[in-house]
Amino acid sequence: MASSPPRSPSQSSSPTPPTSYVTHLPIAPSSPSHSSEKILEEEQPRVPIHIVTEAYQLPVDFLEPSPQAKLVIGFDCEAVDLCRYGTLCIIQLAFPDAIYLVDAIEGGKVLIEACKPALESDFITKVIHDCKRDSEALYFQFGIKLNNVVDTQIAYSLLEEQEGQKRLPDDYISLVGLLADPRYCGLSHVDKEEVRVLLRQDPNFWTYRPLSEQMIHSAADDVRFLLYIYHQMMAKLNERSLWHLAVRGALYCRCFCVNSNDYADWPSLPPIPGLQNLVDNILYMLNIDGNGPEEEILSVLDVPPGKMGCIIGKKGASIMAIKESCNAEILIGGPRGPPDKVFIIGPVKQVKKAEAMLRGRLLPVF
Repeated sequence: MASSPPRSPSQSSSPTPPTSYVTHLPIAPSSPSHSSEKILEEEQPRVPIHIVTEAYQLPVDFLEPSPQAKLVIGFDCEAVDLCRYGTLCIIQLAFPDAIYLVDAIEGGKVLIEACKPALESDFITKVIHDCKRDSEALYFQFGIKLNNVVDTQIAYSLLEEQEGQKRLPDDYISLVGLLADPRYCGLSHVDKEEVRVLLRQDPNFWTYRPLSEQMIHSAADDVRFLLYIYHQMMAKLNERSLWHLAVRGALYCRCFCVNSNDYADWPSLPPIPGLQNLVDNILYMLNIDGNGPEEEILSVLDVPPGKMGCIIGKKGASIMAIKESCNAEILIGGPRGPPDKVFIIGPVKQVKKAEAMLRGRLLPVF
């Protein structure tokens, strides 16, 4: 007999919560001039929060993706240690008229596998903030290759670049920071900090069942603003930035999902805009005008055992110097792994430059 999900001491005597709650879901701004107005939550429509333990409780258009019924949804995951070795607990899905909390603890593998066609579909756009670890957990725990994402962390950086701002290495906007930005929501996410404290006290927080009211609203909060932010960002991004958003989102999804076949089983990357015929491709290869976007790639550098310290340097000085010298993102698996690899994402020339500098750190010093 399967064991029941664990209960926290504070939940053991609590009554089972109802299967549906409600929350405010901000709607898309009616015009660009209204996009920077601060959200007044009490003025936003109220929508239900559904706790899903069986696939039939999800919308048919989600379970059966089709080009006739394309969707854009907010997406996030909660887990114990969100990575390949952790335990996925909840998948949050924000639709314009409802939020669904897909309970991986109660519904198990069968429920998550029912979501696979949607999560891999080109017909369903998943709006998420920083997809790398979510994608890794889905890939290694359930064989799901997360596809067609709009990553608001990437979009934020691209909009900053459009406005002439230079992003510093490792200067990634958090979801809390994005929500607080008056150009998007202008909201302080106080409850998020309360949950972070609880997670530090008990890493198994998301495994406890039944879900408490605090857990339900915290999970919903992580996705309920994403569609609102998505519509604002898409209205501001130019054509070139939209391509970068698509290709970097695809590379982020692959990042920690390193396998032995060089991602051959993953969906192809978005093509470079403007390369529609043989002449375009020849001109691109010759780089005659030098103004078009450069192909972006993901490179994975294997680091010999005991050598990661040479890459990082004292207090991170070595790798920070390389990041400052290259227009590429350099990521290390860290405690959640993989611990022996460095991931580099960016334009081909900048990735090759970063590779060379990193390999130089591994050479013996005489």
